[in-house]
Amino acid sequence: MGGDAGASRDDVPVTGLLDSFRLLDMGWRDAVEIAVVAFVLYRLLLLMQGTRAVQMLLGIAVLLVAYAVAWLAKLTALVFLLEILFRYGPFAALVIFHPELRAALAQLGQSRVTRFFRQMSSDEVTDQIAEALDRLRRAGTGAIIAVERDTTLGEYVERGSELQAKVSADLLLTIFTPYSPLHDGAVIVRGDSIVGAGCILPLSQQALADRSLGTRHRAALGLSEESDATVLVVSEESSVISIAERGTLRRGLTSAQVREALSGRLLPEPAPTLV
Repeated sequence: MGGDAGASRDDVPVTGLLDSFRLLDMGWRDAVEIAVVAFVLYRLLLLMQGTRAVQMLLGIAVLLVAYAVAWLAKLTALVFLLEILFRYGPFAALVIFHPELRAALAQLGQSRVTRFFRQMSSDEVTDQIAEALDRLRRAGTGAIIAVERDTTLGEYVERGSELQAKVSADLLLTIFTPYSPLHDGAVIVRGDSIVGAGCILPLSQQALADRSLGTRHRAALGLSEESDATVLVVSEESSVISIAERGTLRRGLTSAQVREALSGRLLPEPAPTLV
């Protein structure tokens, strides 16, 4: 009997260990749930980026640490006060941060998934931008157009005039008409929409050998150094179309090359004479 008792005592931890490892037996539903939760958390972090919610999360983290310390130290009064704060704090947060929540919901409604069926095709957007650049070049009108990729350009949109208009060659020509209020800044394109005009972009600090390159080219290079945007420039002096990507400026593009660049195709490497 003693032997049986010893065997049964040995089986208990083994069984418990096996039960613990059963938690690691994941099915496809678990994988789907983890992927969905990770995506939701990622989108929430993107929505909170650059808002007061980041400071709020840091404040909550400090309060949680304070609560843990007070609980371990058996500071009853402090624990009681923090529990009250945690109980009613979310309602106060909803009131304080309702502008951010409203903006987040609006941004969610403008996401690529929800706009999938009403979005213009990328080829149509490419054609409209290429046509606008060609007409601006022939007219000798300066312009700068930034096409947003994965890195959001929201902070630069806020520096100009926010718009929400479908991309069209006629609208781009109207925006860059000389002496119009928005012609000096950059236009920012997101998806199939013009989301900003008259936007101020960061200037590159690169030393350019070609002194004919002005502020527009420096701004295009500056944005391409800080983001993955494709930035297109029409020179007012030389009527030449240039493109800035990943901190590199390429000049003398044709309409066909503009279409290739906007479609994501790689252009030939430029000659190292600009910088």
